[in-house]
Amino acid sequence: MATTADRNHVGKQEIVTAVASHAGVTAATAERVLDAFTDFVAEQAAAGDRVAWPGFGSFTMFERGERFDTDHRTGKVIVRGPSRSLRVDTSAPLRKQLSDL
Repeated sequence: MATTADRNHVGKQEIVTAVASHAGVTAATAERVLDAFTDFVAEQAAAGDRVAWPGFGSFTMFERGERFDTDHRTGKVIVRGPSRSLRVDTSAPLRKQLSDL
């Protein structure tokens, strides 16, 4: 897993290795499964569906409208177009587990 110096970042390879170890499968199998999971969540969220994983959380797409921002280098106001993003709402059991750490 992550070293002490790298404690704030766990990358894909560390996740794949950990999942493979926990599940008793090869890293290649774990990576295929994780890729399939992320593809599925993205497809379903893009279609407007809520994807729930009990005990972990739910994933939904949300749309952000056009908004104004400031270019900090020039001070000029810029317009940011509408965008879509994925919202992850953690489940109550996971929030409790995290707060108990």
